[in-house]
Amino acid sequence: MSEKVLRLGIPKGSLQNATFDLFERAGFNVSGFERSYFPRIDDPQIQLILLRAQEMSRYVEDGVLDAGFTGYDWIQENDSDVHEVCELQYSKATANPTRWVLAVPNESDVQKAEDLEGGIIATELVNATRRFFEQKKVNVKVEFSWGATEVKARLVDGIVELTETGSSLKANNLKIIDTLLTSTTRFIANKQAWTDDFKKQKIESMAILLNAAIDAKTRVGLKMNVRKDALDAIVKLLPAEKSPTVSPLADSDYVALEIIVEEKVERELIPQLKRAGASGIFTYPLNKVIH
Repeated sequence: MSEKVLRLGIPKGSLQNATFDLFERAGFNVSGFERSYFPRIDDPQIQLILLRAQEMSRYVEDGVLDAGFTGYDWIQENDSDVHEVCELQYSKATANPTRWVLAVPNESDVQKAEDLEGGIIATELVNATRRFFEQKKVNVKVEFSWGATEVKARLVDGIVELTETGSSLKANNLKIIDTLLTSTTRFIANKQAWTDDFKKQKIESMAILLNAAIDAKTRVGLKMNVRKDALDAIVKLLPAEKSPTVSPLADSDYVALEIIVEEKVERELIPQLKRAGASGIFTYPLNKVIH
């Protein structure tokens, strides 16, 4: 192994598979994470360590790790003094942020946080929950929950729980009455490690590749042939971030046009392009999109 090594924390648990999938799409080959807390990666200058996301920011702050991935929620919960490299818009189920919400049973009379005065709140996010109620000047007792928090909603007065889609809360007949915190995954670094030229460059390079893989997941390449007399009309239909690439063809009456578009608009755009005179249209997946 190289003498210069970046110790990188990977979140074990709900984000684990999504993180390794992201690494694969960014061009890294990772293996052994099913059996070991020290997965292998095809870069001798990186050492991977699996740790719970809840603990990650503490170990990065203390210098046990040079960098790592964790949620913004756990950085706030631990009040960790770390350098935030970038935000990474991915999570276990969707690309949407997760939310820590205050919830009560559907049959409860509670309509807002102030209605819980004197009550008991169960949550894993204890410190942030205490700060939330303190800011509202509502006196509650916040108890740590070791999981299955939805079940406790009918044993205590309310719960603060993490949700991404809200489906689990609905399935347990719970209603959301407030949102405490919105969280996305953050790439964080130890502040001393960030002053090391080798480690900083390694971290920055990885951030570029990971963000490029995230951007590519929601975009497709789109290529077509267009008659020159229809080019202006076709270009007006394109929601491209920048001007499309236009290339000459052997047939001087036509050009080839190529752009990158959001995948969600592709199905609406292609019929419009066809009607406007585009032909030979095809789309292709992207590995990375670097802005």
